[in-house]
Amino acid sequence: MTAPHPKLVSAEEAAALVRSGDWVDYGGNISQPDQFDRALAARASELTGVKVRSCLTLRPHAIVAADPKGERFQLYSWHFSAYDRKLHDAGLTHYIPMNFGEAPDYYRRFLSPPDVVAIKTCPMDEHGYFNFSASVTYAKALTERAKLLIVETSPQLPYVYGGEESVHASEVDFVIEGADVPPPELTNPEPSEVDRKVAALIAAEIEDGACLQIGIGGMPNAVCSALKDAGHRDLGIHTEMLVDGMIDLIESGIVTGAHKTLNRFQSVFTFALGSQRLYRFIHRNSRAQSYAVDYTNLPSQIMQNERVVAINNTTQIDLQGQAASESDGHRHLTGTGGQLQFMRGAYASKGGKSFLCLSSVYEKKGERRSRIVSTLTPGNIVTTPRTDVMYVVTEYGMVNLKGKSVPERAQALIGLAHPDFRESLAREAREKTLVPAGYL
Repeated sequence: MTAPHPKLVSAEEAAALVRSGDWVDYGGNISQPDQFDRALAARASELTGVKVRSCLTLRPHAIVAADPKGERFQLYSWHFSAYDRKLHDAGLTHYIPMNFGEAPDYYRRFLSPPDVVAIKTCPMDEHGYFNFSASVTYAKALTERAKLLIVETSPQLPYVYGGEESVHASEVDFVIEGADVPPPELTNPEPSEVDRKVAALIAAEIEDGACLQIGIGGMPNAVCSALKDAGHRDLGIHTEMLVDGMIDLIESGIVTGAHKTLNRFQSVFTFALGSQRLYRFIHRNSRAQSYAVDYTNLPSQIMQNERVVAINNTTQIDLQGQAASESDGHRHLTGTGGQLQFMRGAYASKGGKSFLCLSSVYEKKGERRSRIVSTLTPGNIVTTPRTDVMYVVTEYGMVNLKGKSVPERAQALIGLAHPDFRESLAREAREKTLVPAGYL
């Protein structure tokens, strides 16, 4: 049976379907539709009140260059990239709070159907499916709910196996043949000495047969290097984001997935972001499978694997254990993502552990500041409540906050701070009655 072929159109013909006041959804990260975006930008003078929603933008939006004051297009994002952050600083985009694992449910239950969805996919396969490539996430729910679905194909996108990883041609309204260009990459900086110290502490707590989730950033990725050198065996992967460091673990035979409950012998992720080497690895690889984010990120799913280890960054933590991982005061930086859900899923997993890692200090405006504070920066968003935090790790050590009283937490966290700040933190803890007189 011959697969149906949706109507092939130019990017200009597709963009002409957008009307003033429409909600337009772009695919997230490497699924951002570049040609459609440029064609829509060319219509800026004709449109008003068009709302464009996306996630983790990796290439600059042409619609922003065409409408630098945001008078025609209003942008919204589920999670900020560095580019999105700059737009937000300029008042050109707005963050939508969300636990990432709930994204499909948002589209199916709470959001009105988008007027137009434009998403980049692999070219249609022999069975009539357009594969979502390395950005499965909430794409199936998004395409289900679209009033008008436009796919922009790209022959260099990796083709992934898994679940809810594609949309059938019968559900697609129009197809744009996209450019034959590589997907955007995300490079991780070389681990610092602080990163390596934190990674070594975490690696020592990981048992053979553990199932890994590793977040974005140099510090969590340094854990992959530490694990590779530590001689671990039969690790598994069930993660939100698949990163280059994980490929090293798989290719070295350290990750086998032999002890997983869900998707045994397979490494599971909802999106992959990294180098072209990473994209080549996942291309038609039956052992690297991608599923919708409500499969990878909901705690009820995560906990089914035993010995889940969740490793994530935070940017500030107070002496009670509240972790602020997505903002700097009222300035939004990233997003909640899957941090809280993986912390909870790891805790509920038999033998599971969760780690929040951070350097003890950072530089701001030429001043060295402590990431461990008595009170969070005013306006800072609590990503992980104190009740959910388990292990906290800096280059000065590791503590498990589960079961600790507020005074015990304060004392333990002060011990993880840079020595230059410990005395002032102890004084502030006494002044704020976090600890009784004479405790510190």
